[in-house]
Amino acid sequence: MHRDVKELVRRGYDRAAESYLAARPMAGADVALLAHLFDRLAPGAAVLDAGCGAGQPVTAALRDAGLAAIGLDLSRRQLELGRRDGAVTAPVQADLVALPFPAGTFAGVVSYYAIFHLPRAEHSAVFAEIRRVLRSRGLALLCLGSRDVPEDLDPESWLGQPMYWSQFDASRNLDLLRAAGFENLWQREVTDPMAHGRHLFVLVQVRG
Repeated sequence: MHRDVKELVRRGYDRAAESYLAARPMAGADVALLAHLFDRLAPGAAVLDAGCGAGQPVTAALRDAGLAAIGLDLSRRQLELGRRDGAVTAPVQADLVALPFPAGTFAGVVSYYAIFHLPRAEHSAVFAEIRRVLRSRGLALLCLGSRDVPEDLDPESWLGQPMYWSQFDASRNLDLLRAAGFENLWQREVTDPMAHGRHLFVLVQVRG
């Protein structure tokens, strides 16, 4: 089942890649949150954008801030667009539950609008992988669910493509992050820039 919904998500983003890039606002409250990460990272720090899409606006903003950004996504077509436009200069196609990097590779990880496309039974594994690839006291700025949605399979209304969502509510997400070894620096709900409700954004740091 998990493999099937991941393939559905991958195909959906492949087929809607151009439409999504055209529709995605390049500024807003979500993008503004990146400044909180910039303030805490040294110039040139290695940062992973996990679920980068075509790299606009997040991966590009990381690079513009002087960080060494690597973009990872499940969708090959999204990564091709990012490389074409210069937003994703180091594209990696992979699943968030199996990040293809050694432990302690990154000073920061960013993930916008990606984790809740995986079955929520895998979210603990995603948080563990993010923790693994972060250095001591590394930072993660993550977009997560703010309400409980076991599964939501939309057959056609997401840019004309089937799409899948699965998420825990805010309280459960914070519990899972603590269990994965993170301390919470702040949390806030932000309206989706494409009018898909509100999401929980958190800035967390590796404990110890």
